[in-house]
Amino acid sequence: MALLFLHGAGGYGEDRPLAEAIAVELGQPLKYPRFPDDDMSFDHQASPVRAALDAVSPEDLVAAHSFGASILLRVLAEREQETPRRVILLAMPDWSPQGWDVADYAFTGPALGQDISLHHCRDDDVVEFAHLALNSARLTRAAVHAYDSGGHQFDGLAPAIASDLSST
Repeated sequence: MALLFLHGAGGYGEDRPLAEAIAVELGQPLKYPRFPDDDMSFDHQASPVRAALDAVSPEDLVAAHSFGASILLRVLAEREQETPRRVILLAMPDWSPQGWDVADYAFTGPALGQDISLHHCRDDDVVEFAHLALNSARLTRAAVHAYDSGGHQFDGLAPAIASDLSST
């Protein structure tokens, strides 16, 4: 078993401490692929996410942060298989017209078979907290976790996120 962590846009360095802290809490090795930031189109970003998911075993845990969570969600929707079984989406933007209104990234379905948890901090200064409600309205089966503080990088919240990842 391992933790696959997908970082946000241009966030390879910034997201790494969170990814490592969650992996330590889980006692699992970390798979942390670096995604390109030269072309931010969905098609360009989705290709390495698809490859990372193809290498995931059913026992592996998957978490994605911010833009990486948005790409992961759309990639999962296009797959017929339900591996991974559990996914944690951290500070995920909503790209619908009610959110940031970028059709290339917007999740439009279909419903996913994975267990999904949405996590967001009220003091996130990158992706406004209101995006959590927009995402939970689209992902009606998702568990929702809101934190008063922790910011966009979920400072100090690795234990809570790891606990959610390891719950079944």
